[in-house]
Amino acid sequence: MDIAHPDTDKLVTVTLDPETIISIDPDEVHERRIAVFDLVEENQFAPITSIEEAHGPYALHVSIQGNHLGLDVRNPTTNEPIAAHFLSLTPFRHLIRDYFRIRESYYDAIKSAQPYQIETVDMARRGLHNQAAELLRHRLDGKLEMDENTARRLFTLICAVQPYADQRTNSKPDMPTVLFVCSMNSVRSPMAAALARRAFPTRIIARSAGVRSGKVDNFVHEVMEEIGVDMSVHTPHTMDELVASSFDLIVTLSDEAPPAVDARNYEVGKRLHWEVDDPTLVDGNRAQKLDAYRALREDLNNRINTELQSLVTNGSQIV
Repeated sequence: MDIAHPDTDKLVTVTLDPETIISIDPDEVHERRIAVFDLVEENQFAPITSIEEAHGPYALHVSIQGNHLGLDVRNPTTNEPIAAHFLSLTPFRHLIRDYFRIRESYYDAIKSAQPYQIETVDMARRGLHNQAAELLRHRLDGKLEMDENTARRLFTLICAVQPYADQRTNSKPDMPTVLFVCSMNSVRSPMAAALARRAFPTRIIARSAGVRSGKVDNFVHEVMEEIGVDMSVHTPHTMDELVASSFDLIVTLSDEAPPAVDARNYEVGKRLHWEVDDPTLVDGNRAQKLDAYRALREDLNNRINTELQSLVTNGSQIV
């Protein structure tokens, strides 16, 4: 099936779920960023279900749920959901394994091999990408439509994030979980979740959500980047979009968050409410607004390092 609107049916942004794709290793982060850049730079992409009703551009949010890759297609302006599909990684295991093997052979070859040897390895690499692209398009047939080059680039991104599938599947079942909730999941709750993951890497599962959906806040990206935390992967989500319904701790960060949590039948070990400032309400120039965001960052960081310590120390047994 051909792309219905080739001029507009394309991805303009791709984000990775920081709650399920959690590595902070600089080399791995760099590899993911390159894969995302290449995919967004040139692609043809459309969800089948919406081709007749509307056309792009689209935003794609990628997550990992067990052994499946979540592909969440949204409106890039309003963040409204358009289509969501889960892709099993099992059929791609041998291709992913071969991808890394051939990639290492290629890197070794360009250092010292003869030109004909480099060409041989490169041909194998291209052949693998073609095979993977064909399988990817077949597995997504009737769900997501893309051309071969887009499928090749998407496979490269899958290879960059797939190691976390096993990590998430094999994570300790008693790893404590905390949910941060604010009004729009744009500023306070995503910052808190990111800081919690930074403070207790691989020791806590931190999620965030909003009472309603907001928009990406670039000031958040800027002040978190100052401390080495990449927030460009964050996409605002509402509580209605959460898969999990059981948490060891829920921390509310806005006045409307507690009643919204009350209205849901979550299994919760403990709840906290933190009175924190909303930096979006600060008037002033750019520097003054950034200072307000930094003040929130430090306030949240201090609270997380003191009030969440017992949660991490005692696992799911909160004291």
